Amino acid sequence: MSEKQKTIKEPITISGVGLHTGENVTITFKPAPENYGYRFQRMDLENKPVVIADIDNVIDVSRGTSIEQNGVRISTIEHTLAAISGLGIDNIHIELDRIEMPIMEGSSKSFVNALLKAGIKEQNAEKEYFNLTQNINYTDPSKKVEITAIPSDKFRISVMIDYNSPILGSQHASLNNLSEFKDEIANCRTFSFLHELEYLLSNNLIKGGDLNNAIVIVDKAVTADELNHLAKLFGKTKIEVKGEGILNNVKLYNNNEPARHKLLDMIGDLALIGTPIKAHIIATRPGHASNVEFAKKVKQHIKKEKAAKTEYCYNPNIPPLYDINKIKEILPHRHHFLLIDKILEMSDTHVVGLKNVTMNEAFFAGHFPNEPVMPGVLQVEALAQTGGVFYLSRVSNPDEYLTYFLRIDNVKFKQRVVPGDTLILRMELLSPLRRGICHMKGTAYVGNKIVTEGELLAQILKK
Repeated sequence: MSEKQKTIKEPITISGVGLHTGENVTITFKPAPENYGYRFQRMDLENKPVVIADIDNVIDVSRGTSIEQNGVRISTIEHTLAAISGLGIDNIHIELDRIEMPIMEGSSKSFVNALLKAGIKEQNAEKEYFNLTQNINYTDPSKKVEITAIPSDKFRISVMIDYNSPILGSQHASLNNLSEFKDEIANCRTFSFLHELEYLLSNNLIKGGDLNNAIVIVDKAVTADELNHLAKLFGKTKIEVKGEGILNNVKLYNNNEPARHKLLDMIGDLALIGTPIKAHIIATRPGHASNVEFAKKVKQHIKKEKAAKTEYCYNPNIPPLYDINKIKEILPHRHHFLLIDKILEMSDTHVVGLKNVTMNEAFFAGHFPNEPVMPGVLQVEALAQTGGVFYLSRVSNPDEYLTYFLRIDNVKFKQRVVPGDTLILRMELLSPLRRGICHMKGTAYVGNKIVTEGELLAQILKK
């Protein structure tokens, strides 16, 4: 039985304090359409810019995971993403009025409670997992980190931590099914060693820190004066060290709560891959930096696998779906700006076009004439025209419409396109067609190599 994508039923708002900034922040979770993924929006900035939660947008992992797109940053996102991913939510929009997500109680508990209160609903589109077929390994010998993903029929994580601390010791935690996240992992809080806490405080790095949102492990002898100083900093009347070497600010939910929190962090960081995976993740001493590097390896592997599956084997002996004359009946573009020659195939969710790149192209006369290269912007335009055929072929009178770009995101140019190349242009629908808006993922190939890719948003209007 196929599994459907999920979003929340209605918006819900919660507020808290940013761990490092100490600023009050209000966030609102909102439902999102199919294939939308996870996106943040800074409501406090001009034009309210959106930042996509993607591993390629990670900019900092020193004190949590931060992402940035077009100069706009969102900080400390891992606990929020863990809650969203841990509940099996695929599409959601998150508004916030500051740079940093709230720390709440140092776990995913408040986010999970809010999302459950908003309600989770199924959508029409199917949820597409990536089924791992081979092991993926990541190691960092300097930090004694090892992370391995092995094929599995479901998503599982096993985590081991060991910081050479006689207080903390070695700990293990595991999640055998994502359905366990809400009750077994979501409330597990972040932890810090006392010596780290003192450094952070002295460098003004945890302005929103509170002894109620972290487990503090005391790994050295502490004098009464030092405890009194900490109590004053955190607004407590008294602080003492329990027998097991933990400040008396909290009671552990589980003996292995620190290991469970590291597992929580991994779920949040791996959500940035952008594709749910079926694999067993086995991690030793993971942290945000290693999680991100491992996630990048997984995403790269997924892209290569998908590219191999979507590679189009062009056979010139098979008549095209649309030839150049049919294309001219649909698109208003003409020489020199009609940049597709054929439409090879089309379905309800995708279209494949073709462009024969010849030395006679007008742009080669001025674009590196001695080393001719097809301009990247024209490759994007060729993808857009392919998407235009996809949309306009669905209306009865395409000659009455024009297509305009609204936005171009995440464009990457990976290989040169030169005279003699045959450019295969694949466009895939990212969200349903609504009110003249067409949102598609474009990938251009030469042979089996991706040369250009990006997300294109266009609006179709009557002339």
